[in-house]
Amino acid sequence: MKNEMEAMITDITATTAEAEDYTGEDGLLYCGKCHTPKEAYFAEGKTCFGRDRHPTDCDCQRAAREKQQAAESRQKHLEKVEDLKRRGFTDPAMRNWTFEHDNGRNPQTETARFYVDSWETMQAENIGYLFWGGVGTGKSYLAACIANALMEKEVAVCMTNFATILNDLAASFEGRNEYISRLCSYPLLILDDFGMERGTEYGLEQVYSVIDSRYRSGKPLIATTNLTLEELQHPQDTPHARIYDRLTSMCAPVRFTGSNFRKETAQEKLERLKQLMKQRKESL
Repeated sequence: MKNEMEAMITDITATTAEAEDYTGEDGLLYCGKCHTPKEAYFAEGKTCFGRDRHPTDCDCQRAAREKQQAAESRQKHLEKVEDLKRRGFTDPAMRNWTFEHDNGRNPQTETARFYVDSWETMQAENIGYLFWGGVGTGKSYLAACIANALMEKEVAVCMTNFATILNDLAASFEGRNEYISRLCSYPLLILDDFGMERGTEYGLEQVYSVIDSRYRSGKPLIATTNLTLEELQHPQDTPHARIYDRLTSMCAPVRFTGSNFRKETAQEKLERLKQLMKQRKESL
């Protein structure tokens, strides 16, 4: 057993020499490529099983190891981000809604970027956004940009809508409280198209439950809505008043006043279609 232990330690303390390696004037083995030591003496002249030196990385070995560690770290990061996006978006298309793909025409882009850059403060002070304005003005897109950018920082974000939440609650095998608790466990929750859900008594009660639970969790919320600030501040009845009061107390309102990008895109597609049809006609 002792001989096996000594052999193992000898293997550990021995340095494998390559053909181009050489022994320096100090008696240590040097790398033939980078000319830095591949061995080092034990401190204060100490020895281990008769050996006075131990292996160490030369510069090129160290660089190769660091490069490998960086590649492994990068791969783990990519896998983590992919998992966060898979879990965080109920609409897979939103994974590509990023600041990098933004057309740069939305006046509120800077406000959205600020949220990401100031995430630690937004989280600590429980500050959310309420993106409100007309249809097709980029509210959902910039909310998804925030989600994607934070996920790239390995922050877990859930971006969903109440239509999905209500369907999940109706079909969920887990308890209602457990589902809402899991939803509110995310550091950031984004509710898209708020106000478009069913206005039934049951639906409104579930909406209030989610908003109130998020409020009590002390974690930030971002919501997008086509409702006006006037409608949110002067609700039509008590059930809506309870919901809107909670929402507006959690989120700083950000008005979207840009043009309808979806209409512009549709018009661009129409013009492109006309162009293609004309080209085909001319080629016949």
